[in-house]
Amino acid sequence: MTDQPLYAELGFTDAEWGLLTGLPQSVLTAASAASPDSARKTRAESAAGLDRISDARASASPLVAAIARTAVAEAGDPEIGEEAPVIQPSDPAGYAADVVGRAAEVSALLAAKASPADAETYKHWLVEIADEVVGAASTGGLLGIGGETVTESERTFRDDLAKALAS
Repeated sequence: MTDQPLYAELGFTDAEWGLLTGLPQSVLTAASAASPDSARKTRAESAAGLDRISDARASASPLVAAIARTAVAEAGDPEIGEEAPVIQPSDPAGYAADVVGRAAEVSALLAAKASPADAETYKHWLVEIADEVVGAASTGGLLGIGGETVTESERTFRDDLAKALAS
């Protein structure tokens, strides 16, 4: 038995593991911040994203399951009623651009160090998180009627994320 941390056993450095485990929560935050919403709608988006992150602990991909376990340990486990703080970036567009840049970095990292199946599962999971968040609450309308389910800025973030991960 070794005393190596899990990330080292999986072939990653501490910094790389931090990038991999932090990105799901960052995707959640950027997707939620893409369109300004009420506090209630932002909480609904956050809860939907956390559920998607939490669900990945049961992934068939050992890498994704390990990353999800670490992310949930850091952000809070929705299955036991823990709620992560809702983060609202002061510059949502700048934050989204940073997240897309980190996604491109992760794509290259996974291509170099992960199996193709683990890499694709992780990248698909990030897009699922974005989809879950942007679809969790409509924007605009009156009393929940007539709003857009996914706004143009939310769609743009999701599409930019998917493109960065496809490279």
